[in-house]
Amino acid sequence: MPDSKDPQSNDPAHPAPAPDTAPATNAEAKPATPPEPAAAEPLKAEPPPPHAAPQPAATTAFRPSGPGSDDSPPWPQTWKLIAARFRALSDKAGRRMMQRTLKIGISARIFHPEEGAKGLRGRTLQYLEESIAQWVMSRSVLVFMIPTVNTNGLVHPSSIRLRDYAKHLDGLVLQGGADVSPQSYAQAATRPEWGGDRVRDMYELELLHEFIEAGKPVLGICRGCQLINVAFGGTLYQDIATDVPTSIKHVNDEYDRLHHAIQFPPGSSLATLFNSHGSDQNEWVVNSIHHQAVRDLGRDLTVEAISGSDNIVEAIRYRKAAFVMGLQWHPEFHRAGGPQLLDCTPILDGFLRAARETRF
Repeated sequence: MPDSKDPQSNDPAHPAPAPDTAPATNAEAKPATPPEPAAAEPLKAEPPPPHAAPQPAATTAFRPSGPGSDDSPPWPQTWKLIAARFRALSDKAGRRMMQRTLKIGISARIFHPEEGAKGLRGRTLQYLEESIAQWVMSRSVLVFMIPTVNTNGLVHPSSIRLRDYAKHLDGLVLQGGADVSPQSYAQAATRPEWGGDRVRDMYELELLHEFIEAGKPVLGICRGCQLINVAFGGTLYQDIATDVPTSIKHVNDEYDRLHHAIQFPPGSSLATLFNSHGSDQNEWVVNSIHHQAVRDLGRDLTVEAISGSDNIVEAIRYRKAAFVMGLQWHPEFHRAGGPQLLDCTPILDGFLRAARETRF
């Protein structure tokens, strides 16, 4: 009998199956020869799974920043640029402010209505004398007359105050005119004609106070000099010829053609001012148009000039302000009076310089 074999083993139609190439089971597998070790490759971070939270970026080592550093933060440079730009704009604004034309206020003279008069003489008038305005304007500044104000007026009430003028103007000139009333320094008039103008006193005392409070310069002329003294508690000679019989003439019918010598006390600001202009004089000549003068000096005031022969006070200065000065003479008349009279341009320039420096 034939051998018992797979009926398909010799049958060409049924070839034998190929040897099984699957790996052997654990029981039958033989260990494979390990491959040669390969060069180590750098580790690569595996990407996080889709549901994982994002990982923080790797930090770099600390590098100091500052001038010269390539990675300096931008804010210091930005602030430097902003500061430089601000300084440039500030300097430009300052130059424009300093170049702006000065605005100087002049107190008003007051003409009170005459009883029974018609027309303008029956009205209250406020005005300024032409020469004082032209003297101040000679240095290319604008001049404004400051009127009295009445916030309680029944006819034309207004909210404008003298303080508003002190705020918007750069300086104040108190011009000459009527006598200061003895009531303003707590005295009675010794003669009716020396009663002065109490209404104008109250107006100008308030005006002076507001400009000083605002830090603005003040120049008082003749009556203005006397008013400054009264404002700080001083008193006046109601009439020089009566109160000081040994005095020289300080007023007569010649008006501004009456002259006399004055002296500047050593150490006074006027002595320093005129000596700095190369003058070695001990006396200067000024006009004289006043019958009243400083008697008792007010507080914090100093004497800047005296009459050469009778020691009547001719100029004063308030020590606690940059520029508050009173002149007993009229500087606005000096140029017309001739070259022998004191050139008061340095005083005007000093006043205007103070106005420029304090108008901020």
